[in-house]
Amino acid sequence: MTDLHFRSASDLSRMIRRREIGSAELTDHFIAWIEKHDPKINAVVARDFDGARKAAKAADAALARGELQGPLHGLPFTIKDAYEVAGLTSTGGNPVWKDHVPARSATAIERLQRAGAIVFGKTNVPYLSGDLQSFNEIYGTTNNPYALDCGPGGSSGGSAAALAAGFTAAEFGSDIGGSIRTPAHLCGVFGHKPSYGIVPKRGHLGPAPGNLHESDLSVAGPLARSAEDLGLLLDIAAGPGWADAAGWKLDLPPARAARPRDLRVAVWIEDSFCDIDRESAALLTDAARALEAAGAHLDWQARPDFTLAEITETYLVLLHSQTGAGMPDSVRARWAEIRRNAAPDDRSHQVLQAIGGTMNVAEQLVWKERQAQLRRKWQDFFKSYDVVLAPVLMRPAFEHDHQSNWHKRVLDVNGIQRHYMDVLIWAGPAVVSYLPASVAPVGLTSEGKPVGIQIIGPHLEDRTTIAVAGMFEEILGGFKPPKGW
Repeated sequence: MTDLHFRSASDLSRMIRRREIGSAELTDHFIAWIEKHDPKINAVVARDFDGARKAAKAADAALARGELQGPLHGLPFTIKDAYEVAGLTSTGGNPVWKDHVPARSATAIERLQRAGAIVFGKTNVPYLSGDLQSFNEIYGTTNNPYALDCGPGGSSGGSAAALAAGFTAAEFGSDIGGSIRTPAHLCGVFGHKPSYGIVPKRGHLGPAPGNLHESDLSVAGPLARSAEDLGLLLDIAAGPGWADAAGWKLDLPPARAARPRDLRVAVWIEDSFCDIDRESAALLTDAARALEAAGAHLDWQARPDFTLAEITETYLVLLHSQTGAGMPDSVRARWAEIRRNAAPDDRSHQVLQAIGGTMNVAEQLVWKERQAQLRRKWQDFFKSYDVVLAPVLMRPAFEHDHQSNWHKRVLDVNGIQRHYMDVLIWAGPAVVSYLPASVAPVGLTSEGKPVGIQIIGPHLEDRTTIAVAGMFEEILGGFKPPKGW
């Protein structure tokens, strides 16, 4: 069973329950694979291999007594270093917290552990999960298993790289700017950005350890090597947090379709506001056509009642109102100057960042109303369509670029130099609208770099987008290990 490290979490869990393999044996297998291959990836940073081996032996002994802890009994996991894990160094990529060892795991991770998962390591992130590349002063840079000179994405880049390299059974990430979906796309794995608010974020870093406030837009969700795993992990982690548990429970509706022929699909791959790499576009188009050939009803012209430019503007302003909170006075003063000097029709990234980072409460209410109007338009649109297929990002994996000023970074797309912050454009519609969005791998470019397709669905209909990810997996083959691995 030399390919254990590339099997899905669901398959491995079933093997443990059937006692085809022990938790201790599987844990040792993952540890040996990490020790052999992670030096060239640098995905698994803080580690507790001794503790994991002890927990795995205890899980095997419990199973021998007929005691099953839960659906993840004895399954070895790594977890994004943005989450607190009890007894394990948890930094959020912030040097200030390099020695932080929490007494309690984040709520979502605690639920996975109660279901039987054994957390044996943390995976790398950018500083405070604030980039779509994964590097920080504590642990250095994480590489993409498909292209070592490129990044795996961020901020859940270590998570996706660990999955693609076979270092873990499954992972859990977070997403406010594509931080689950972009790494899944760049590393050829599955990811799911849940509907806003259904998975608690207590214990996510930042904010600082001990904070209970959960910011707007940001969500917590799974990454995995199969669509089945996404559903399994979401079911375990989702549910009310500490403040709401007394009064409500989560009851997500079933998927709208179990097979392609019952599915109504809008395809939004091309848009002049954010052109994507030609090879990526071809792979996404071929994937959509494969779904259509399997019986799905596709509409290649349908769009919600707004443009990509309009929803991006609202998204970026509200995003920067969250990520800009707590910035030093010197930064806010610079943003205020940019606002004062900007032309009325300037919608550049710098200006939208300045607006979001400096707006007052009254201004924020105006933008929140725009957000509500967009959400209503999505609701109307999903009366006629079950999902929207879209790009995750405008290109496949790109080389490391660690310039601290994002406005000086550029990315090549079809021979044109694009602003680095354009990486946020296709991530935005689902975030600002609180919608679920799954990612499924659909193929490799001529350079062997993965491409994933984004599946956006109606609010709280997470099971629908995950089901469609499963359809793509069945039709196209799903996760494929990096060449040579």
